Amino acid sequence: MSHIMPSAKQGVTAGGPPARIDPSPGWAVWNGTRRFRPVLVLLAGLVVVLSLLEPSFFSPVNLQNVATSVAVLWMVALGATFVQLSGGIDLSSGAVAALAGICLAKLVGTGLPGPLVIVIVIAFGAAVGAVVNGIPVGIFRLNVFVVTLASMTAITGVVSLWSGTQSTYVTSPAVGWLAISKVLGLPMPIWIMAAAFLLFLYIQRRTYFGRDIYAVGGSITAARLSGIRTSRTLMVVWAVEGAMAALAGIIAVGRIGAAAPQPDNTLPLNAIAAILLGGTALAGGAGGVGGTVLGVLFIGVLQNGLSLSGIPTYWQQIVTGIILVAAVLGDRMQNSRFSTRFRPPSRTGRPDPASVSRPESGSMTEPETSDPAHARATRRGDPARPARPYLAVLRANPRR
Repeated sequence: MSHIMPSAKQGVTAGGPPARIDPSPGWAVWNGTRRFRPVLVLLAGLVVVLSLLEPSFFSPVNLQNVATSVAVLWMVALGATFVQLSGGIDLSSGAVAALAGICLAKLVGTGLPGPLVIVIVIAFGAAVGAVVNGIPVGIFRLNVFVVTLASMTAITGVVSLWSGTQSTYVTSPAVGWLAISKVLGLPMPIWIMAAAFLLFLYIQRRTYFGRDIYAVGGSITAARLSGIRTSRTLMVVWAVEGAMAALAGIIAVGRIGAAAPQPDNTLPLNAIAAILLGGTALAGGAGGVGGTVLGVLFIGVLQNGLSLSGIPTYWQQIVTGIILVAAVLGDRMQNSRFSTRFRPPSRTGRPDPASVSRPESGSMTEPETSDPAHARATRRGDPARPARPYLAVLRANPRR
């Protein structure tokens, strides 16, 4: 008599097949890092290389410089992650941050209290994101790339008109405390970055709004048919992105002490590169903020290492462009591998018709019928189940 030994991940049930034992929590956590595991390995390797080449890389001062230098990109990338998870892409975040900086300078000049000014500017950024991008994308269903490109161009013009193409100096204790002060030995932007990351992680994993974002990014039609208010979800997503861009603009103004009249057009591109490096799908519906922060840290560490090595700034831009292309290529390869591995089975429970040789037309195995729908169902391997009537209607009247 032969005996079958159960595997390490299986148990034995009396009178039945082996029962599968749930994986350990550690294995579940490791499996959850599948999408951003490449950037995690790249970041670790980059840190090791820089620590060997530059002895000053691991100094406390330099580590704080790395953290504070990515604060603006961190905020924008967190908001842009929700946008990309919902199936969009944002090219206007740099312009919105510059507009928020000019608004901050104008409000500080009126004598309003600094904390109130900060709240007003963040609310202003949320309104700009919801109105300028959220309404065209969420309600009118316009192409998100065209909408954000147009809003970037228009807001850049508004910034130039409002500022008079002149830098405006900002002297506000509240803004300075938010951008350059230290709490418990660490710069305030680091605490803000940690708090923002935890908040976004909680929204993404523990709220219905986070689940709605994934659903809309996966299939907006299926999300709408399942009862999700897709237009409202998209408008809130773009409002969040506008608020985070405004917060990034406040931190940038507080660090340099002035509001610049020109937006940083590389900011949205760096944010997209960080998001793609972190494993968020370009088409939306998969990924998260955990991988995004690793992508931001990778870009920040890389730029810091190039600066310590004395490499000119234009080389940093070239490297960032290469990273963006590589991230898009990696996203495509990962999605292709995922779709091949998890191809859904046939509806009839039989082998995939594509892998079964079909009989030649007119042979004895193909029944003659005058109904085209029944003939198509027969060729799919299910002669007892004709095609549904509404499928024939959809084929006769395809949606344009």
